[in-house]
Amino acid sequence: MITIRNIYISVNDYGYLLSVFFIMLILSGCQSDNKPSSQLKKQSAEILAPANDDFFQEIDEEIGLDFVHSIGAEHLTNIVESSGGGAAFLDYDKDSYIDLYVCSGTWLEGFTGTEKPGKLPENHLYRNLQNGTFEDVTKKAGVGGHGYSMGVTVGDFNNDGFPDLYVSNYGPNVLYKNNGNGTFSDVTKKAKVAGNECSIGAVWFDYDNDGLLDLYVGNYLNFDPQYKYYYAPDGFPGPMAYDSQPDFLYHNMGDGIFEDVTKAMGITDLDGRAMGVGAADYDDDGFVDVYVANDHTVNYLWHNDGGKGFTDKGTMSGTAFSQAGEATVSMSVDFADYNGDGLLDLFVSDDKYCSLYENIGNGVFSDRSYSSGISMAAAQYVGWSSSFVDYDNDGDVDIFKTNGALKHLYGHEDQIFENSGDGKFLDVSTERGKYFQKELVGRGACLGDYDNDGDIDAFIVNLNDRGVLLRNNKGNQNNWLTLDLTGTTSNRDGLGSRIKVISGGKVQTAQKRSTTGYLSQNDPRLHFGLAKNEMVEKIEIKWPSGKVQVLENVKANQILSVKEP
Repeated sequence: MITIRNIYISVNDYGYLLSVFFIMLILSGCQSDNKPSSQLKKQSAEILAPANDDFFQEIDEEIGLDFVHSIGAEHLTNIVESSGGGAAFLDYDKDSYIDLYVCSGTWLEGFTGTEKPGKLPENHLYRNLQNGTFEDVTKKAGVGGHGYSMGVTVGDFNNDGFPDLYVSNYGPNVLYKNNGNGTFSDVTKKAKVAGNECSIGAVWFDYDNDGLLDLYVGNYLNFDPQYKYYYAPDGFPGPMAYDSQPDFLYHNMGDGIFEDVTKAMGITDLDGRAMGVGAADYDDDGFVDVYVANDHTVNYLWHNDGGKGFTDKGTMSGTAFSQAGEATVSMSVDFADYNGDGLLDLFVSDDKYCSLYENIGNGVFSDRSYSSGISMAAAQYVGWSSSFVDYDNDGDVDIFKTNGALKHLYGHEDQIFENSGDGKFLDVSTERGKYFQKELVGRGACLGDYDNDGDIDAFIVNLNDRGVLLRNNKGNQNNWLTLDLTGTTSNRDGLGSRIKVISGGKVQTAQKRSTTGYLSQNDPRLHFGLAKNEMVEKIEIKWPSGKVQVLENVKANQILSVKEP
């Protein structure tokens, strides 16, 4: 006899009971739609993608990320195809886990030059299932895209608490309003932000501090598919073969409609071919400025004149050219205080040496790309998306950089530049994982803590190839703090907020931004590495409204939600 919970059965009945047991077990698994326990979540992540010894481990398909970027054709034939695509981490369903939106090109009649495929490529939205995996919810959400998509910027333009998507396209752009129920609505026509250009980078920011997010759209060039005059080894005509397109600035009127205020605000883009666009208050005057990385022409630094207009300070500030005095093939821009002096610096990636602009105050920058050690390591690659990130949580920001050929589907290795804390950066890529020995045609990339474990992961878009998620396995061996800001008087996202974190006597300064890197957007939460410090003595937040909020004696290793008072 066998005893189970005081019920006596014969040995002959045991096989029957065992069968019933397994059937119940299977049925319970099939009915597991409810959120799993924390322990089950941990087990699920470990089973699907167990950690190896790499600092960054390549995982994607095993966790449900099956995205493959498309140029819409079998071969790379023009400059527009070469210039996509971007990606963004966002919490679209507000469950405190970041989701992923990725942009793809597609087949276009009269543009691609090949026969129309049976199924057109589209953009994708992946929902984070909180257990280390994702599910594709593109169809349900209604965000597959219209036309040939380049990049995405995320912002809550109507302050309803749910992030919205603005997708830049070759052709009309698209504004998706988040309905708050897992779906989005295309409100582009009502909002009047479609345009009909070749838009590349775009950025949300509140330029007049009225609590509503405005939109800067960087436009590229007047592409002519019939223009064929070029030097054969180049593959196709370069950007200077086409006329430039002017950028646009849209002011949020607060009723779901935007007004084109480009000329009224002094944005005179005469010959820029915009690629990456970023926004931050570089001179700490309380108004967010805009930097535009232009292809082959001078870069713009649009200084915000108190919300009343903009003045280009690119040349005057020293950020229009490289330190060799050249207008480079600039791709992306990001802002951070890399040297701990309280001033926001810039990093601009390009096809050669790149530019690390140190903010030396009074509106002036100095190019430190050579002296920092970046230029010689970057020179052998064509750099696209670059973002400041403290990947190892040691308390200073490093640089993550994607690479790939300009006019051919030739792969390059991506790079990590580690901040040594003395103004120098060291290329440590090959020491951080087997992925960094792969040659892929990198474009956009977004960085964020997708599994909420305290270190920053990365998703990379590779041209006409599968995307890659790199999970950070070791960054959380140091302590950290993540801030999730919610504005009240200020815009709901808190974009433009300036944060100082003091821990162990060390001061870190950052600003909340939307677009980061090339055509992409990082985790909407602000992440700070704390090294071995277990306590943050002081957090100071200066909101766009001008309110200053101070928090003291905050424990490390938590995601802290902070609401504007």
